[in-house]
Amino acid sequence: QVQLVESGGGLVQAGDSLRLSCAASGRTFSSYAMAWFRQAPGKEREFVAAITWSGVKPYYADSVKGRFTISINNAKNTVDLQMNSLKPEDTAVYYCAAGPGDMSWSEVDYWGQGTQVTVSS
Repeated sequence: QVQLVESGGGLVQAGDSLRLSCAASGRTFSSYAMAWFRQAPGKEREFVAAITWSGVKPYYADSVKGRFTISINNAKNTVDLQMNSLKPEDTAVYYCAAGPGDMSWSEVDYWGQGTQVTVSS
C-alpha cells in the first residue's frame, strides 16, 4: 500500500510562511495524483491543492490561490505545499492524499495522518 507522512506543521503568526512536506512511499505511489486537504475545528475537510508526479497543471482552491504553491520533489518523493501570507483562517490539520486525480477529488485512496498548522493573529 501507499504510505503518506506529512511534516512541517507548526505555530506561526499571520503573514508568515510555512512549508509542508508529504513523503510518499510504496511500490505504486507514483501512479496516483497527489493533493493536500485541510480540516479546521468544527468544519468539513476541504480540498486545498493538487498535482501529479509529473507536475502537470497544479490547481488550487480559491481560498489559497495566489498564496499557496504545491510542488513535486521527485528526488525525495515528496509533495510540498509552500504556504505564504498565512491567515488565521488557514488554521487546520493539513492532510496529504493520493487518489485517481479527477478534478472533483471526490475519491481519495490514501490519507496521511495530518500535520497541525496554527496561525495566530
